[in-house]
Amino acid sequence: MTHVITAGTGTRTSDLLSAGTDVHAVTLHAGDIDALAAYYRDAVGLTTLAEGDRFQVLGRGTTPVLVLHHTPGLPRPARNQAGLFHTAILFDDEADLAASVLSTARHPQSQFVGSADHLVSIAFYFTDPEGNGIELYVDRDRSQWTYRGGQVLMDTLHLDAQDFLRSHLTERAALGLHDAEAKVGHVHLQVGDIAMAKDFYADALGFATTFEAPGALFVSAGGYHHHLAMNVWNSRGAGPRAATLGLGEVAITVPSLDDLGAAASRLRDRGVDVRGDGRSLTTEDPWRNRVTLALAGPAA
Repeated sequence: MTHVITAGTGTRTSDLLSAGTDVHAVTLHAGDIDALAAYYRDAVGLTTLAEGDRFQVLGRGTTPVLVLHHTPGLPRPARNQAGLFHTAILFDDEADLAASVLSTARHPQSQFVGSADHLVSIAFYFTDPEGNGIELYVDRDRSQWTYRGGQVLMDTLHLDAQDFLRSHLTERAALGLHDAEAKVGHVHLQVGDIAMAKDFYADALGFATTFEAPGALFVSAGGYHHHLAMNVWNSRGAGPRAATLGLGEVAITVPSLDDLGAAASRLRDRGVDVRGDGRSLTTEDPWRNRVTLALAGPAA
């Protein structure tokens, strides 16, 4: 059975981003770029795809996951500040996820935060050496997702990490830690107000609301459980961000120029500043989290 995630009362299909919209690499400001890049290679199993004088691109295969920019001297963000909650790295199967979870958990600079069964996915949470949140996860097949009132049901249920590793870790996956495909599945942000976040990310950018929970909002394109999430669990009432380490940019890829043009129009109609070059646009949410939409393809 095909389930349709609705956009909410009063939202027209033409106001939504198209199926094929996806999350691209997340940009982080790094205080020690070499140490942080080494952590993501050694712990998570990413590889360096490109590098320059003050940046490194890390990913799996040919897919970028993180863009690190060397910005020494900036402070770490406060716990109650708007910004990044976590970058969620999506794996193709349980064995590849298990290999990365074990490697990350064993790294001396990792902080294990927890694990959970979210009904639509299985997830493990860590914090990197500069305080950035990481989620490592695998999706359940969409045929196993359930829906109520047009929204996909998600929850946070107990997941025994050791039992998961015993059940799914394979020698092949462990030996091929750096070879398995992975990408950014979603990005979770800390914001100051959920209603304002919904106005920006759903009504203006054009994502559909897929799930709402106390203090949190989940949105996506094309029926995914969520490409972006926003919460106020630590940051309720937070104002615009100051310059800090951590989140530099959330990058979204879209399939057509029509998607870019429609998003630019929705943003400008709401008085939001938009800068573009014909193949991409850059804007900021109410908390100065920078968001870029770009056409999918090599240029992205």
